Amino acid sequence: MPFELRPYPNETLKPEGDYLQNAWKQSIYPMAERMGIKIVLPKVSPQPYTHLAFEGFQYAKEHGKGNEYNHRILSAFFQEEQDIGDIDVLTSLATEVGLNKQEYREALVTRKYKEAHQKALDHSYQEANITAVPTFIIGETKVAGMRSKESLEKIIKDETQKQKPIESMDGMSCGIDGC
Repeated sequence: MPFELRPYPNETLKPEGDYLQNAWKQSIYPMAERMGIKIVLPKVSPQPYTHLAFEGFQYAKEHGKGNEYNHRILSAFFQEEQDIGDIDVLTSLATEVGLNKQEYREALVTRKYKEAHQKALDHSYQEANITAVPTFIIGETKVAGMRSKESLEKIIKDETQKQKPIESMDGMSCGIDGC
């Protein structure tokens, strides 16, 4: 779901800075290696604003390609170091997942999905109170940050056990045609 760590007009980070380099060396690269994920700190500097990519997600989702689009955008940025703040780059990537080039580009240029994206952000920031990525909401439990597979499985199990089955009344049953 859309979440901007540094939305415009906040300053984005520069990958050549020590802070980002050290954070990636100390935590992101080792974690990615353990998980078998190829990832790099993109050299795009400063890091791009992502609102257009997320507005493009709204278009992709409307056209049944939200998951494919997100995967392609993330791969383009974190593996291929492409500038996902550039409309030409985004349009090319959207075309790769089967979206209409002209329609997609027009949607970004006119900011057709700006309001839909803002509503998604409002939900994240205000309603769901998301403050970090990744954040998982499992039942009533909110987990910010990376967790092990085992930790997530335990949360899922605990949340599943909290759900109580609806007790049936003796002799009464309902089916597809009613009660």
